Amino acid sequence: MTAMPIRLRLTMWYSVMFATAAILLSLTSWRMLRYSIDTSVRQDLQERVDDVREQLRHFGPALGPPEFQARMDAIYKFRDDGKWLQIAGQNGEWIYRSQRMASASSGVSLPGQLPPGGSISEFWQGPRHVRTLSSRITVDGRSYSVETGIAMNKPEALLRGFGIGLLLLTPAVLMAAIVAGHMMSRKALGPVAVLANEARRITDRNLDARLPVLAARDEISHLSETLNSMLARLDAGFRSARDFTANASHELRTPLARLRAEVEIALMSPRSAQEYRDTLEHMQEVAVDMTRLLEDLLTLARAEAGSEMLRLAPVDLGELIDATIEEWRPVAEHLSLDLRRGGDLSGTALGRPAILVSGDRPALLRLLRIWLDNACKFTPAGGSIEVAAVSAANSVFLSVQDSGIGISAEHQERVFERFYRVQGDTGRRTAGSGLGLSMAAWIAEQHKTSIGLKSAPGAGSRFEIALARALDGAPRSTIGQPSRVARNEIDAPQRTGRS
Repeated sequence: MTAMPIRLRLTMWYSVMFATAAILLSLTSWRMLRYSIDTSVRQDLQERVDDVREQLRHFGPALGPPEFQARMDAIYKFRDDGKWLQIAGQNGEWIYRSQRMASASSGVSLPGQLPPGGSISEFWQGPRHVRTLSSRITVDGRSYSVETGIAMNKPEALLRGFGIGLLLLTPAVLMAAIVAGHMMSRKALGPVAVLANEARRITDRNLDARLPVLAARDEISHLSETLNSMLARLDAGFRSARDFTANASHELRTPLARLRAEVEIALMSPRSAQEYRDTLEHMQEVAVDMTRLLEDLLTLARAEAGSEMLRLAPVDLGELIDATIEEWRPVAEHLSLDLRRGGDLSGTALGRPAILVSGDRPALLRLLRIWLDNACKFTPAGGSIEVAAVSAANSVFLSVQDSGIGISAEHQERVFERFYRVQGDTGRRTAGSGLGLSMAAWIAEQHKTSIGLKSAPGAGSRFEIALARALDGAPRSTIGQPSRVARNEIDAPQRTGRS
């Protein structure tokens, strides 16, 4: 079943709300008018009872019933048009009875039977609807029962006419409620329509455009701010994708140009077998660089897509660092660098307790290789590189410290971006692809931590992460089969430039 449009639903809700309010107002007005009429009639009846009390006090107790009847007729027969009035003594004897009340054959209660506030009763006399008030009065020590009445035809006609008028206005009120509901729904949804029209204008070519934000701090302005925030993230994502594509194309163009140049030069004239072999070796180096770059790009793409996940298990960090140092020692010696271990690993390794952390061994191995590769490239000959693991309460700090050229403050926030490279030259090495530290940052993120960088120009660099300790008694991981994230780095150290 298709849901109704929100504009129609708002119109219906507004219409029902206005119609309900109008009906409640009409019913309240009718009941208030009825209450006012009832109150006014009771006041009139009470005034007549008070008037009878004054007449009895004026006549005095010595006046007999015949004389009292004659005097009361002289007063009320013409003044009140002979309306409903009867008076009885404390023993029930009639003192006065109007002609209309006598024809109604209505008796009166004894004074002692009437409540202090009097009692209201109604009866019909022909076409007249009569409402009476029976009250007890006391004059000169004698009690009397007084019953006086008034015709309700005119008040009821007024109330009936008012009710009919309200009923006749009901269709008009309903129509007005529907029109008002429609107008209010349009006005309420107007800003939403403006946002929708503005959003339709935004494509992948103008993601820098933003939706208008109303001055009023309401739900619509909050929606605009939320959509603008989403557009900013989309714009950043598209820019990152475009920059990634442009940088990847640029990085691939250089080795492809080298391959083409090597082939063209080799084909220009006949050459010896050794020259062809040298050319093929050069081409192989370029192909290896291209393969490594493509694999890095694919790894980062899988990581962003969420399909590249690490499997955390207990890892002996001391064993990992020892293996990495042994792997990189020939490179450091070739570059005249002092590569050593530090922290809790300093001194002899015999009898040293295992430092177990929760991590992915191949990924941590690749992380160390990235840091060591940068340290070797940007540390001048005669410098030092230290790999350290320092234990804390619930974590272990893994770091690589070098005495190289360092990184200035304006570059430290960006060295973890893809393809970003700090210009530096030791005289013997070239810059890498700029993907290594970006990969290292992702590895740290998968380990629920982040990379800390401390560096200054000429004072070397220190890269550090905090790894959670593994639970005691958990099985230790072995070198085994590397995961996909580190399989590309397991064969040999990188020696091509700052990653």
